[in-house]
Amino acid sequence: MPEFVSLAEAAKVVHSGDTLALGGMTLYRRPVAFVLALLRQPDPPRDLTLLNFTSSYESDLLVGAGIVKRIRTCYFGMEGFGLAPMFTQAGNQGEIEIVEESEASLAFGLKATLADVGFMAGRGWVGTDLPRLRPDVKTVRDPYSGEELMAFPALRPDVAVIHALQVDGQGNAKLNGNLGIDLELALAAGKVIITAEERVEALAEADIVGPLVSAVALAPRGAWPTSCHPLYPMDGLEVLNYLDACGRETFDEYLAERLAARPMP
Repeated sequence: MPEFVSLAEAAKVVHSGDTLALGGMTLYRRPVAFVLALLRQPDPPRDLTLLNFTSSYESDLLVGAGIVKRIRTCYFGMEGFGLAPMFTQAGNQGEIEIVEESEASLAFGLKATLADVGFMAGRGWVGTDLPRLRPDVKTVRDPYSGEELMAFPALRPDVAVIHALQVDGQGNAKLNGNLGIDLELALAAGKVIITAEERVEALAEADIVGPLVSAVALAPRGAWPTSCHPLYPMDGLEVLNYLDACGRETFDEYLAERLAARPMP
């Protein structure tokens, strides 16, 4: 069974140079409490690669804190609220490496890891200019049809952090809907950390099963200000507050307030 630990102990699993995957989808069920615990460490890890299906508020905090070296995601933004300010600034100033990804490249890369092969072939990107931006993505010839396909290299995060609505004593976790690629991340990552709104005696059904989980940390309202439907909605006012702080170039002050705020509101 996975060990139940504090958020601070769970954050110690991430080391400098790791590829860190954050679960959730856009502004829904993001592991914000874990991100803050990571940044509260006296010496946070550096040079991280973020490997997310989508990246939003939680990832922008990490970029703004200067601990991210590389981004691999098919979307980085705040949905209807606009651009992710710290990511946009860092990208424009050349302070981070942005690896061009799409839904197909991320999905096929993870599936290659699950199949224990070096790549997964598909038609995504065929006939586009994307291969010019990613020379590491090669082509292969289908031995049966002769068709040329893209060979997306395998992706294996060192650590995946996924926020759940509920978890039981054996580490089985319930995520609710809108899973994104959380299930694939849980299968592909070297270590899986579950943060959960609450612990229950037993789950009638689970999206992620305990044997996949390395550790569990309880984090009530741990996705705030992103949504954790149906428990609580996204806090649009807090997102606007964040965007305003970044627009006034007071990100450091905003982050310091978030790091000092305990418990989560």
